[in-house]
Amino acid sequence: MKVIILCGGKGTRLREETEFKPKPMVEIGGLPIIWHIMARYARFGFKDFVLPLGYKGEVLKQYFHDYKFRNTDFTVDLGTGISTLHEDTPKVDWKITLCDTGQETLKGGRIKRIAQHIDTERFMVTYGDGVADIDINKLLAFHRKSGSIATFTGVRMPSRFGAVRTDGQGKILSWEEKPVLDAYINCGFFVFKSEFLDYLSEDESCDLEKEPLERLAEEGQLSMYPHDGQWQCMDTLRDSQKLNSLWDAGKAFWL
Repeated sequence: MKVIILCGGKGTRLREETEFKPKPMVEIGGLPIIWHIMARYARFGFKDFVLPLGYKGEVLKQYFHDYKFRNTDFTVDLGTGISTLHEDTPKVDWKITLCDTGQETLKGGRIKRIAQHIDTERFMVTYGDGVADIDINKLLAFHRKSGSIATFTGVRMPSRFGAVRTDGQGKILSWEEKPVLDAYINCGFFVFKSEFLDYLSEDESCDLEKEPLERLAEEGQLSMYPHDGQWQCMDTLRDSQKLNSLWDAGKAFWL
């Protein structure tokens, strides 16, 4: 089953890192976040990835083209130009297809533009800037049981601020620091039946979360897999620092 990881956005809220590279290449522990996302899927046996590229897509192409040389010792003979790899690092048997899908194309258009690479009854999609400890097999089983065309993963987010409850006259009845919000939000980790592609167009204005998913919801063809574990996006420099702190402390929950 193909796993599509959306890699085309400009990551403007993380400008400190994304001025020179796309957000999926921002590092956690010396490895780009997209590697961490792939490692989660690969843990469950899903190793066939398609990356729709946009902003600074050449950086991703170069990284994966040179992946073995970046991660393996090698000897180069400058006389002949021949390089010999020393296979002393763990082998990564992932297959990665990288496709230019336009600089300004929104997410739905990007998926449609790589449709020729989707040749299975179902496929998975996620964002290139979020990690989680999701059990991918349980997500897939939930999707199959739902019968829906599309399933997304929902998580509850802690509030950034403390919450108080009053008696209406200024007296505090309760105080809770950064409570977990009741509502679920979409964190990605989608599963789609192949017919979802009919809901998309190659137009660069086709956004995944707008008309396509709204239409599925109206038709009763959209389900949510509730994930009560951990999830963290990388939207800001603060998020990046948090993820690297977790890595440095040996608490990378997503691997």
